[in-house]
Amino acid sequence: MAVVALILALVPLAYLLGTFPSAELVARKYGVDVTKEGSGNPGASNVVRLLGWKAGALVLVLDAAKGAIAAGAGLAIDGHRGAWILGVAAVIGHVFPVWKKFKGGRGVATGAGVFLVVYPLITIALAVVWVAIARGLHKASVASLVCAVAAPVIVVTAGGSALDIAVVAGVALLLVARHASNLRRLIRGEEHGLGSRPGDGTDSPPSPPPTPSR
Repeated sequence: MAVVALILALVPLAYLLGTFPSAELVARKYGVDVTKEGSGNPGASNVVRLLGWKAGALVLVLDAAKGAIAAGAGLAIDGHRGAWILGVAAVIGHVFPVWKKFKGGRGVATGAGVFLVVYPLITIALAVVWVAIARGLHKASVASLVCAVAAPVIVVTAGGSALDIAVVAGVALLLVARHASNLRRLIRGEEHGLGSRPGDGTDSPPSPPPTPSR
């Protein structure tokens, strides 16, 4: 009971960690409001479109770290159960941040950070798949959706516990739901390319980012 109580006590902290606005802080350093430019999504792929791959990679690492730190703490305290409870709390914080009227990012990178702690080898394999699809199609949303759908299937195949399967499937459903607008644009053939800004009709590499403001 003491372990469960400790995990539950840490849930609010994990949620607050998830609300850390990585994309907004990185973009702000270049004088860009990531919530008002590009797709308006405060995530790594939008930062790539607006500021280039280096800035996008930094956001990706920071967002993944939020999930990994929360899940890692939970894993150390209470194994997989603790990792999922605190990790999912961080994902919810990223997707529904209280400071932004519950309007946050898609949750892919933060979810990947959680998954990396619990299933590192599977996460690395999915990351390779993500990169291959994103580079081949220039569509981060397609790569994210494929990996989200594949994750619970792979966990089932790997013999994951009922808890693992249920949580991974639940998070996958959340990620798919958060990509509803992307799915609509994909159907219409209007989805934003990784190397393009919405409305420019190109998939060319993003322009060099502006100089960071001091």
